Amino acid sequence: MKKYMLVSAGLVLALAFTSCNKTSESAYRKMYDAAKSNGGTDIGALTGENAGEETVVVAPVTERPITEITVTDNYDNVSVRQENVRVVNGNGLRNFSVVVGSFSVDANAYGLQQKLKDAGYDAQVAYSDARRMYRVIVATFDNKADAARSRNEFRSQYPDAWLLSPEIK
Repeated sequence: MKKYMLVSAGLVLALAFTSCNKTSESAYRKMYDAAKSNGGTDIGALTGENAGEETVVVAPVTERPITEITVTDNYDNVSVRQENVRVVNGNGLRNFSVVVGSFSVDANAYGLQQKLKDAGYDAQVAYSDARRMYRVIVATFDNKADAARSRNEFRSQYPDAWLLSPEIK
């Protein structure tokens, strides 16, 4: 009994969806001919749909060439992490350093350091006792703006690069 009710409900739904109000082709043809004979005027005006409404005229967009773009970099807002670190392999750190890797195992840090040295960078390894992490530092700078620019360049190869302001032990 349930099967028959389910099948008949499905048929009723199918008939309901297929018997939607369809405008006949002759009505479309009539509207098309009326618009064509009127010279392409608004079809809504012919049918009376827009009666009493004002037609909105849109002005064309004029394009002007861009002659100059000024980009202002605000390196004062770049975040810098401060940590107590000690240099375990390298020449020493300045006020701001670019960190490209953090490892809990020293061999991994030394491996990345060697890879960076082979690429021509003066990479260093520093250790943070509080975090128990080896930080691989690819470059170190006296001012924040230079460090931020360098970090942005290294982010193409090392997306997690960040700035460190070391409190050297």
